[in-house]
Amino acid sequence: MAYISLLFLALFFAPAEAASNDAMLIQTYEEDVTGDGEKELLELKGKLFAADGVYYQDIWVEISSPSTDKTWRINYGGGYDPELHFAELTHNGVMDILYQSPTGGSGGLYTSQLNQWEKDDFIELPLPVEQPVKGEFMDGFRVSIQLLPDEDPIILDVSGQKEEYIRLKLYDEQGKLLEPTTLMIDPVAFFDIIDLDDEGQKGLKSFQQISGAYHADGIGTVESIWMYDEGKWMLLETDLQTDLPRLDNSSS
Repeated sequence: MAYISLLFLALFFAPAEAASNDAMLIQTYEEDVTGDGEKELLELKGKLFAADGVYYQDIWVEISSPSTDKTWRINYGGGYDPELHFAELTHNGVMDILYQSPTGGSGGLYTSQLNQWEKDDFIELPLPVEQPVKGEFMDGFRVSIQLLPDEDPIILDVSGQKEEYIRLKLYDEQGKLLEPTTLMIDPVAFFDIIDLDDEGQKGLKSFQQISGAYHADGIGTVESIWMYDEGKWMLLETDLQTDLPRLDNSSS
């Protein structure tokens, strides 16, 4: 009788476990990503962590040729709401594959991966690395942000938050900074594919958030434009997007 009970339990619970581990088709795409003139079929798939959840513990894309039996697979790890984007970013005449998926954290960060066709397979290419942005609080309810080492800092007025900063003992009532405090500089959150010129040359725009006393205390976003050239990413321009008033550098 004990053996029958164990067999019954195994049969009863096996289907639910298998269902939670089944691969799901998330999205299909048709793009020529090998440069052979034919559009490959790309099936973006994933395995949910829980049957009633939205987080994929494993995500990958299966790529198949329309005229041969060749197939390829690119693994991406876990994430939410994954998407593929296609553009000739590396200027080799073949569409590259940009994968992005939200990490699910409060910072709005994405997992990103770029793959390129090379020598009968897909290789992973590095994405642009954020420039060394520096930021700190200053006396007088101000912040200083330096986007590049050889550029003058941008001075912003954060007096609209002075009551909160005083409560947090970041400043005193007179606007004196009580101790040196740096700003929170996030890594690049995600990338957009953009046109670099009227001829359709493609590049990437990166978005990097800067916060003040805590993550929800938004200061601005560093937006940078990148072009792939001779095997590496070149920074073309960078700017700070912010709603805070800008002050003259001489006031520092």
